[in-house]
Amino acid sequence: MCEGKKLKVGIIGCGGIANGKHMPALRNLDVCEMVAFCDIIIERAEEAKRDYGTEDSKVYEDYRELLADETIDVVHVCTPNRAHSFITVDALEAGKHVMCEKPMAINSEEALKMLEAARRTGKKLTIGYQSRQTNANRYLKREAEEGTFGDIYYARAIALRRRAVPTWGVFLDEKEQGGGPLIDIGTHALDMTLWIMDNYKPKYCVGSVYHKLNDQTETANAFGDWDPEKFTVEDSAFGYVVMENGATISVESSWAINMLDTVEASTILCGTKAGGQKIEDRVRINGIRQGRQYDYSPNLNSGGVAFYDGGGNEDSATREARQWYNAIINDTDPCVLPEQAYVVTRILEGIYTSAKTGEIYRFEN
Repeated sequence: MCEGKKLKVGIIGCGGIANGKHMPALRNLDVCEMVAFCDIIIERAEEAKRDYGTEDSKVYEDYRELLADETIDVVHVCTPNRAHSFITVDALEAGKHVMCEKPMAINSEEALKMLEAARRTGKKLTIGYQSRQTNANRYLKREAEEGTFGDIYYARAIALRRRAVPTWGVFLDEKEQGGGPLIDIGTHALDMTLWIMDNYKPKYCVGSVYHKLNDQTETANAFGDWDPEKFTVEDSAFGYVVMENGATISVESSWAINMLDTVEASTILCGTKAGGQKIEDRVRINGIRQGRQYDYSPNLNSGGVAFYDGGGNEDSATREARQWYNAIINDTDPCVLPEQAYVVTRILEGIYTSAKTGEIYRFEN
């Protein structure tokens, strides 16, 4: 990359996640510029150009036309889950680095195609798990790396909403999304739990998937009543995962459940030396010192410890984007490796499969 040259970025999918996360974050960086926008609803792409593009930015309905532009260096794939795999593979084959929004793919077969394409082409691939970039999760990761917890043998990955079913877009469409809360928000909690544990070798799992509340009306849902006819994904899903080293992870996810103590993007870690948890934005560490139990919460206000690239007031989406572009420019690994995201997808698939078959799902290496 020439000194002073900005990386040219193409956005494929200009809907909610692109507008809510990717494009605002990229606008905060001075090392890249968004020069192409694609969406099957052309008006969305045109609006994205007006809001985030340059005067010369191009607009497309067909992503393959965007990929044909050899001047584009990086592509962000922000489409429904079903399209993640084939668009990412095509982008890598076209010589682009790819940031794909989570989850990696709707199943492990499609995720493996992405991983193999990245290895084959030598282009960088990462997945949008921005929860790793919060102060709280960075703090827990550092504590784990320094051995504070010892051997982490039990963990909970928690993403529970009481009544917050997303009723827009294709969230409720199983064909387009591959699942409901487990693949949507459970994936974040599972990713950050595996990452802090640094454990990516699942042995087997069992899962339960529920459609208990889908057909209800007058739901008091945060985003308005859902349409029971369109609610084809699960309302909640739970898994129990056993890793090769004997560690176990409980995965809990819901968009709608009759429960008061609900939290999202949270993790609880239990180790031989101490325990830790991230509930909402608060970290708590517990253990034994001088024969006494202790429990403390670190001050995570900006300026405490620099666990990430960029300024102390950056949001997690901007931090994610900054480290991703630094990885491209400096030819280093991004924070989220595709191999790690592939394991997350394998576990999600295992939970869904176990729930469908009623059997233990065993992971084959």
